[in-house]
Amino acid sequence: MPGITDTTGNSPVGVRYQTWPVTDPTRITTVTREHAAPGFEAPATLPAGALADGHTYAWQAQTVVGDAVSDWSAPCYVTIDNSRPANAPTITSPNYPPDVWNKGGEPVEFTLSAGGADDVEGFEFTWHQDLPVIGTSIGDYGVPQPVDPYSYTSYRKRADALGGSATLSLVPPSGSGPMTLWVRSLDRAYNTSAITRYSFLVSSAAPTVTPAVPKPEFGEPTGFTLRPDPELQAKSPIVSYSVQTLGGQNNRTFEVAAGADGTATVELVLDGVHGENLQVTSKSANGWVSSAAWWSSSYDTTPTVASDAYPENGSSGGVGVPGTFTFTPKVKDVGSYTYTFNNGDPEVTVPADTDHSASVDWTPASDGWYDLTVYATTRSGIQLAPYDYFFTVN
Repeated sequence: MPGITDTTGNSPVGVRYQTWPVTDPTRITTVTREHAAPGFEAPATLPAGALADGHTYAWQAQTVVGDAVSDWSAPCYVTIDNSRPANAPTITSPNYPPDVWNKGGEPVEFTLSAGGADDVEGFEFTWHQDLPVIGTSIGDYGVPQPVDPYSYTSYRKRADALGGSATLSLVPPSGSGPMTLWVRSLDRAYNTSAITRYSFLVSSAAPTVTPAVPKPEFGEPTGFTLRPDPELQAKSPIVSYSVQTLGGQNNRTFEVAAGADGTATVELVLDGVHGENLQVTSKSANGWVSSAAWWSSSYDTTPTVASDAYPENGSSGGVGVPGTFTFTPKVKDVGSYTYTFNNGDPEVTVPADTDHSASVDWTPASDGWYDLTVYATTRSGIQLAPYDYFFTVN
């Protein structure tokens, strides 16, 4: 083989390739890669007509330095396959019949078959319509790093034989409703078949959420009992619950372990100023995640506003006539009140008394309609819902 010591990246070394169909060794196609970088891949492009679908070709290479050439390498062989599998796969399920409502709680068992296409090596599948694409990363020196696509077991499975079948045990992405599995076949060259879909329905089986008291109070610790759907518990024990809080000061999602009977308890401080929602799903030992149960509360955290001189929705007093407005809370732990007479006026904050109420004196400078907006803030810093108190000054 000709030697070369140049390391500047402008190496005069080239690589010459030749290929021919094994059925006709006289039909040789030759291409050359000029200035191949030492240590790197040296690809060259064959003419489009040099390789025909379904034929096997031999190829070999030699290095070229000026007029000097190496011996040809030993031949390698490749078979060209540009044809997709002739038929789409077939899909069956023994425990979730298609297009009818099924009770959930167990993984869905699927059998995927090649549909009579004898070159199928395996299958791609997903619960979403967009099936994954097989790719190859390029490593150091431009060398491809192929990976067995069937190592991605969340999306692909090899058939039990060429043109054979494969079985899957899958948990749907949601606990209830319409479900569709999308499947296509792969041949040995990873050509993809047409897509087949399998649709079925899963009825709802949500846990129950029960508070310790009928109407939990704002800001007070409240216990909740989480109970599983009995049929889900019978099929596979519930091991945990996922609890999501919505509408509070700090929405979060967390896990709660279930006891041997599938129940669990959790204590929460509900601090949504207008109310709060809980969304709860159960998880079975076999991986099944139930549909969601919802529990909701609503609170009136606005303050109560009262005035003898200027009653709400009334017309009284007059310019220069003082009035006292008293603010009282509907929830516990109020530390202050913030108010403004008419939108756009500066806000004023006053501390709450020991009984969590406050009073302010106000004298109108002009007659007409007024909007007194007031909201309370708890001692922990939660700004509660505002209240608008309307009145008219004579």
